[in-house]
Amino acid sequence: MEIAEIQQEIIDEFSMFDDWMQRYEYMIELGKSLPQIDEQYKREDHLIKGCQSKVWVHADMEDGKLQFTADSEAIITKGIIAILIRAFNNQSPSDILAANTDFIDEIGLKEHLSPTRANGLVSMIKQLKLYAVAYQSQLEK
Repeated sequence: MEIAEIQQEIIDEFSMFDDWMQRYEYMIELGKSLPQIDEQYKREDHLIKGCQSKVWVHADMEDGKLQFTADSEAIITKGIIAILIRAFNNQSPSDILAANTDFIDEIGLKEHLSPTRANGLVSMIKQLKLYAVAYQSQLEK
């Protein structure tokens, strides 16, 4: 499934909820389904800078597609990274780099986060794209 299709699925799912309390509950549920990061990657070098809560992300490439795993100590933050990973997991580095993240605005996520969490969201997106840059350059060698 292409990134844009997955993003549209996420938009459709969020539109089913009437209020933000329900959406937060849904995000918490999504966080529980997050592909769990191996304990060995819960180190400083896998920590996303700029997040209020600790968020660790790791990526591997299999058959030209990135596989992300992550964890966070905060349940809302875990839900946010779960949404991003759902959109970008099992995609090629070039597709991740070409993808836009407008779906975040469409579900209203950024406007319903505190400024520090919104900054953290931007940092999470940046980190996932940095992994894509790193793996893309490996492919080009």
